[in-house]
Amino acid sequence: MKSTPDHTKHRKRLKARYLESGLSGFADHEVVELLLTYAVARKDMKPAAKRLLKEFKSLSGVVSADHEDLTQVEEIGEHSAILLSLVHATAERFLKQESKKLFNLSSPQALYDYCRISLGKQKREQFRAYYLNAKNNLVAEEVLQEGTVDQTVVYPRTVLEHALKHKAVGVLFAHNHPSGNLTPSSHDLKLTRLLIKTTATLGIKVHDHLIVTEEGYLSFHEKGLL
Repeated sequence: MKSTPDHTKHRKRLKARYLESGLSGFADHEVVELLLTYAVARKDMKPAAKRLLKEFKSLSGVVSADHEDLTQVEEIGEHSAILLSLVHATAERFLKQESKKLFNLSSPQALYDYCRISLGKQKREQFRAYYLNAKNNLVAEEVLQEGTVDQTVVYPRTVLEHALKHKAVGVLFAHNHPSGNLTPSSHDLKLTRLLIKTTATLGIKVHDHLIVTEEGYLSFHEKGLL
C-alpha cells in the first residue's frame, strides 16, 4: 500500500490549523508556505518559503517584491510569483476601498494604512493627493507627480485643477521616501507651505501631509508642521 508523503500530511495540517484559528500562531515562513501550496502541487514548499523570507527580509517584503525578483528565487516560478504579488494587490485594493468608507478626520487610520501599503513599496518617489468633500469623505485619489529616487516636483496649479474637477473642499497629501527615512526635508516643508497657501485661495483646506515608507508614516498634522 502506497504511503502518503510527509509533505502532503504537513500541507493538510497547515490548512487545518488555518481553518481552526486563522493565522494565529503561524510563523511568517508558514504563511508563505501555505500560500505556495496553492501554486505548486505535490511538493514540499517549506524550503522555498524560507528562501523567500531570507531574500526579502519579511512577509511584507515577499508579497510586495517585484515579479521578476520573485522568479529569481529557486523553486519560485510564474504561478507562485503571481500568487504572492496578488496577495499584496488584493490587500491594497481592500484598504483603498476601506479607506473610502471609513476615512474621517477624527479617525484617518484606514487611509494612513492604505498610503503606507500602496506608496511605501515604491522605488521612486511619488506624490499623491486625496480629495475630500464637505462631509470629509474621500472622493478621489490622484497621483500628481513621480520623480527620481529622492525628489519630486509638484505644481500647485495641478493640485487646484484636480480639486475643482472633484469639487473638493479638503485635501490630504502623501508621498513616499524610498530611502526609508521619515524625516521631512526642507523641500517637503517648503512645498507643504506653498500648497497650503495656494489651496487656501479657493477655500480648500490641507488636512495633512504624510511621508510614508514600508515601515511606517509621519504625519505633518500630528507633528505640528502644518
